[in-house]
Amino acid sequence: MTDPTFFGYGSLVNLNTHDYRQPQRRKIDGWRRVWRSTTLRDFAILSVTPDHGTTLDGISAQVPNADWAALDDREFAYRRQLLPDRTAIYEVQDNIIYPADGPHPILRSYLDVVIQGYLREFGQEGAANFFATTDNWGPIKDDRAAPIYPRHQVLSPDETRFVDDQLSKLVRA
Repeated sequence: MTDPTFFGYGSLVNLNTHDYRQPQRRKIDGWRRVWRSTTLRDFAILSVTPDHGTTLDGISAQVPNADWAALDDREFAYRRQLLPDRTAIYEVQDNIIYPADGPHPILRSYLDVVIQGYLREFGQEGAANFFATTDNWGPIKDDRAAPIYPRHQVLSPDETRFVDDQLSKLVRA
């Protein structure tokens, strides 16, 4: 029997944030990323929502011995659900979402981790596609100097420039 798998579409794409086995690039159809404000944190977090017109790039990896405890703990604000192929995906629990996706900013340290993962796994085109296939962009809290996000990473100057350039395009749009 093979170990079950999950699909990561945010920080789990950054392989520096976990050590799950046999990570592989993967696409899934019918989902779109969305920033959500919740009652559990004072910053927005990534989630997914069904969208039959969107394909997401991400990472699929094995959960050894179906031991979901550590991943469920990491993703405590999410409910784990199975895709038709029995791969798990995590979606923010409805009962903790602020109405109209509330007032919380997106942490730059969190976004940096996500985009660093996309740059390394999918290149600049894939990382730019992340911005295009993600909704509810709100205010950005620049916490790079004192990162709040617990799995923050140090970006290279090129990675930093890429994130900043993409954000400036969002502001102009």
